[in-house]
Amino acid sequence: MILDAFCQLDYQLTEHVAAIFMLRPRSGQAQWIMREEFHISPQVPVVEFTDVYGNLCQRTVMPPGDFHLSVNYRVQVNDTVDEDIFAPLMLVQHLPPDILHYLLPSRYCQSDEISALAMSIIGTLPSNYQCVSAIRAWVHQNIHNEPGSSNSFTTALETLNTRRGVCRDFAHLGIALCRAINVPARMVVGFLHQLYPMDLHAWFEAYIGGRWFTFDATESMTRGNRIVVAYGRDAADVALATMFGNFTMRNMQVSVNEHWPQFRA
Repeated sequence: MILDAFCQLDYQLTEHVAAIFMLRPRSGQAQWIMREEFHISPQVPVVEFTDVYGNLCQRTVMPPGDFHLSVNYRVQVNDTVDEDIFAPLMLVQHLPPDILHYLLPSRYCQSDEISALAMSIIGTLPSNYQCVSAIRAWVHQNIHNEPGSSNSFTTALETLNTRRGVCRDFAHLGIALCRAINVPARMVVGFLHQLYPMDLHAWFEAYIGGRWFTFDATESMTRGNRIVVAYGRDAADVALATMFGNFTMRNMQVSVNEHWPQFRA
């Protein structure tokens, strides 16, 4: 499927505010960026760099007054996510060095405190993809998706205690449970077609059998048609906008629609 995605952010500022945005997706295994537009008003210099997770970041200083930023993408994506129920979990000693940090506890994913729960979820399952699939299913079945039930400080442990949260909380808990059984896991943020209500979305990936697989615990079955914008250990690494000063967000708009190509004879 080809998707047209749009995101607009509107701010009001009383002073100069340094900012880092993370709003440019990259072509990869499951998506191809066909077209992209990045607009800001008023026009100010923007410097782009790549962070330690491979995300494209845009650094700027927003002047006092109204500031508007919008991005448009046209992206070819997969209609389904890859699955391989026989893909083996890898021993830690065989993992690539650049994957190892996705095994460690992080700010929002206290994997070292939920090992017993993780082991009870996988039970006697074979040491393969099915373990992570069981974790995803457990989170989906035991956590209630409730908008407004958490905030930017909510951790995986708090989600486990309250049994409610939003997409980022589902992802954090899934990540923590995976790491608790020595499976590298990372957070993903981006866009999902036919998400309701429409907003930016978060899910997680697990490293199994030498590659990353996609899992979304907010859904009864993980579906495709999603645009990846950024990866990280948890939400602290994948904020799409980070401000260093005083600001007011006035508005945010997000849309994802299927694009129907028109061919000329």
